[in-house]
Amino acid sequence: MKRVGILTSGGDAPGMNACIRAVVRTALAHDLAIVGIRRGYTGLINGDTVPLDRGAIRNTIHLGGTILETSRNSDFYTKEGRLRAAAAIAQMGLDGIVLIGGEGTFHGASLLAADADTAALVGVPGSIDNDVYGTDYCIGFDTAANCAVEAIDRIRDTARSHERLFFIEVMGRTAGFLALESGIAGGAEELVIPEEEVSIDRISDRIRQGFIVGKKSAIVVVAEGDTPGISFKIAREVSERLNFDSRVVVLGHLQRGGPPTLRDRVLGSLLGVAAVEALLDGRSGCMVGEVGGALKCTPLEETWQKKKPLDDDLRRIFVFLSE
Repeated sequence: MKRVGILTSGGDAPGMNACIRAVVRTALAHDLAIVGIRRGYTGLINGDTVPLDRGAIRNTIHLGGTILETSRNSDFYTKEGRLRAAAAIAQMGLDGIVLIGGEGTFHGASLLAADADTAALVGVPGSIDNDVYGTDYCIGFDTAANCAVEAIDRIRDTARSHERLFFIEVMGRTAGFLALESGIAGGAEELVIPEEEVSIDRISDRIRQGFIVGKKSAIVVVAEGDTPGISFKIAREVSERLNFDSRVVVLGHLQRGGPPTLRDRVLGSLLGVAAVEALLDGRSGCMVGEVGGALKCTPLEETWQKKKPLDDDLRRIFVFLSE
């Protein structure tokens, strides 16, 4: 192992720069040459690299987004595109690559490894959805969740002042981690997550019961699911049943940006070091994660083939905490 590359792919997540910084410093501490691959798999296919040294990553740990930029590249889901990437890896002389991203990133990496004998591949989970199997938390989730909670706190002031029902839509296309944890922390009255079928009757009944016992406002946290903006439809149907004024706030990409929290900076740093150490140990085709406070390597195939479950205890306690 002499020359290592690093890329960020898919959606950006706060803490990615902390991870890049950790990878670079750990690689240099072990006398490895390291290059950054710009714009994810698009840059990998095109051989678009930038040299990385201590100066390049200085004063970046507090920055959101990714200094290497990112993309989603449909060409990488074709064998031709992956073979072009393998050729570019050989031309760049890379012995190993650290890939920071989510399910899509690791799916692509596992297909690349199956198609070509290429550099060692080690993944690091970065996703505000926190839906990657093989780690308790992904880089970026804590920052996004704190952003959602701050929004809920602010909106609750207005909801209480105007005696109004608010629907707050957070990200979470296939998983409700962000909605569940921000809903608990924000004291939401109801929750809509992809893991459960949407029931307008249930939502309406629970909010109505809250009004009966004296509540004059309510917050419903909605995971966007496959249809961003679904909150408007849900809000309209619930409002009609309750005959109560409602408003919708869609947080959208606001949750992605901004400085990472302490937790995301530490997690990004920890997993960045672990990724380089995994390469030095001869590992490939795996993702480093933190499970139960311990570092763990999970095969890349499992990270996207297996469904990461929501915490059953959190789902259980939400029901009576929201009453």
